[in-house]
Amino acid sequence: MTDPAHDPSVASPVNPVNPVDPVAVWRRAAPGAVLLDGFHALKHAVRFGAEVLVAVTADRAAALALADELAADVRGTLAALLTEVPHGTYASLVPRPHPTAVAALAVRPDRAGNLAKLAHAPRTAPVVVLDQPRNLGNAGAVVRLAAGFGATGVVTTGTLDPWHPTVVRGGAGLHFATAVERLSVDELPPGPLFALDPEGEDIRSLILPDEALLAFGSERTGLTAELRERADHLVALPMRPQVSSYNLATSVAMTLYHWSATGGAPA
Repeated sequence: MTDPAHDPSVASPVNPVNPVDPVAVWRRAAPGAVLLDGFHALKHAVRFGAEVLVAVTADRAAALALADELAADVRGTLAALLTEVPHGTYASLVPRPHPTAVAALAVRPDRAGNLAKLAHAPRTAPVVVLDQPRNLGNAGAVVRLAAGFGATGVVTTGTLDPWHPTVVRGGAGLHFATAVERLSVDELPPGPLFALDPEGEDIRSLILPDEALLAFGSERTGLTAELRERADHLVALPMRPQVSSYNLATSVAMTLYHWSATGGAPA
């Protein structure tokens, strides 16, 4: 039986009966869309229900071979979405070409819907709060961790845009697997706030509830005074004396693991 993705008689973005220029679609959609940079970002976004507007690749055969190997569950969807374009065309659409030569644009999830998920009670998993983070790649790594642990969402305070293309790249498209938003401290969802701080109580003596907000300051300056004042509990990770700090993503991973190991866990 012929694979519909390779049948030239089947209308699709790859072999359309009425061809649509993917570059024209890209340029129209790009200003307000989420950039999915690389095969894995597209794979995860599709898996978690993203509305993909256009997807291109400089090597469709290689991209579908990756799908066969790593994403058989969404292979058919990827085959229908991906349009092959010359490498130079692909490279002109992205800030920095990805080794997989795949890129796509998707609709950003509705903010009201994300806020409803963050505020829903009772929650079955914590919300991660990054208090004025600075590093885009670290923020992306945290989104990836939060999605992996099944956290309700990731909230940032301050000026960093958690949907910046570099953050989405670092998160491997897993922004679509959890609720990601930027809020002020006053706008944080309800729940007891456990803020990570070297002067806090040893995390090993605590059980973190599912409805917790888990707050992490920047690696350089720690928690802001505003967030510290809002905190219900200060919590410390075990650390050898004279070691300054852990990487932000490492701190989040340790805290989420402690939550999961003491009662909470992804389904």
